[in-house]
Amino acid sequence: MSFNDIIGHDNIIKFLKTAITNNKLAHAYVFDGIDGVGKMLTAKEFAKAINCKNNLNDACEICSSCIKINNNNHPDINIIVPDGNSIKNRQIEEFQNEILLKPYESEKKIFIIQNAETMTVSAQNRLLKILEEPPEYGIIILITENIYNLLPTIKSRCQIIKFHRIPKKYIENFLENNYNIEKIDSKLLAGFSDGSIGRAVELCISEEFKDRRETTIEVIDEIVRGDKLKLLDYVKFFEDNKEYIDQILDFFSIWFRDMLLLLETNEDSYVLNIDKINYLKIHGSIVEYEKIPKAIEIIEETRKNIKANVNFGLCIEMLLLNLQEV
Repeated sequence: MSFNDIIGHDNIIKFLKTAITNNKLAHAYVFDGIDGVGKMLTAKEFAKAINCKNNLNDACEICSSCIKINNNNHPDINIIVPDGNSIKNRQIEEFQNEILLKPYESEKKIFIIQNAETMTVSAQNRLLKILEEPPEYGIIILITENIYNLLPTIKSRCQIIKFHRIPKKYIENFLENNYNIEKIDSKLLAGFSDGSIGRAVELCISEEFKDRRETTIEVIDEIVRGDKLKLLDYVKFFEDNKEYIDQILDFFSIWFRDMLLLLETNEDSYVLNIDKINYLKIHGSIVEYEKIPKAIEIIEETRKNIKANVNFGLCIEMLLLNLQEV
């Protein structure tokens, strides 16, 4: 791979290439953005390009340095990942000792800290000591999903690069070209990916995701056209998929949003559940237009209650019954 394989971040790649070409590399960077948007991939390709022996502003893929990085055995490229739920003080202490040793075979020694926002406060304070007086050959890349969990003193000593969500059209093209799926499916997956190509790929290969969505649509159909007694039979589905409740509630809210769009515009251009357009039209003919915003409000209230640790089973029962009342 190379910078050319990174999708949707052309401005970032141009910036990094220019920094390499002009020898204007910072000692520390923060790559911030949602999970699966390409931060880690970019960090690795950046490391390859910096240490490439053919002096390009991109990886050549054939020199010994590029090959070693691709095989995860380059002595001057170090990746630090959380130990459990956080990056511990001990890990940053080891990093401190390692970065003070000069590179073994490259001009730069590069450290990539994944999920850097999970560093404990003591670990962040230890990292700060290196950032205040970094060795000339050292480059540190912090990968974060929430930069606000980093100490202000750390952020002020790093060059911050924000990775925005990838446009849907890029994700659609990637899925169609690499996973041989139809346009209707790529559009659906890109919509549910929330701008994360990593998430889009996960959904694409997940049969469980497809099954959960189909069952959720069955539940919605029962809400719109069925009876209360049968509706409560679906409570077990929610309990069995408790860890995916946010995703299931997303299915609900997006479904009602699609109904609203269809009724407002009579067009399907912006409908996410495009493969279920006939179901949406039937439901739209049953549910009164004015009541759809109330349904979405109920769904979001349920999400809020679950996060507040209100009894899960009770939340789901109230969700189903209240939606049917609407």
